[in-house]
Amino acid sequence: MLKNVNPLLNADVLYALRAMGHGDRLVLCDTNFPADSVARETVLGKLLRIDAVTTAEATRAILSAMPLDTFIPDAAMRMEIVGNPTEVPAVQKEVQAEIDKAEGKSWPLVPVERMAFYEIAKKSYCVIATGERRFYGCFMLTKGVIPPEVKY
Repeated sequence: MLKNVNPLLNADVLYALRAMGHGDRLVLCDTNFPADSVARETVLGKLLRIDAVTTAEATRAILSAMPLDTFIPDAAMRMEIVGNPTEVPAVQKEVQAEIDKAEGKSWPLVPVERMAFYEIAKKSYCVIATGERRFYGCFMLTKGVIPPEVKY
């Protein structure tokens, strides 16, 4: 156990979050996402897990350590529902609330068509699977920067 580190952030996830640079993207997915096969195509090349939690809980843990990228409009993305791209299910509303809370403001959660989501995911830094069983609990988050402390 570490002080001031969310206990959901296991050693493998902490390593990935620390190793990622500005502009690197992670995928946070539900149990139905083809996590292992997609993860094999990512930069990290292996699947990471935060088991037995929802994607909202995993989002809270990740964003306790990782800032979102403020330089791009799609630093937070969600998978669109097939046949109903404007619908936002409860699982996505919960993640939206966690993002807004972590960033201290309303933050756009950009929709991405399902097949396009898979293709973007393959180019990400890593995939983190959760225990989320609700459909469309799949998201991508892009790492931002932490500014230097100014000392006078």
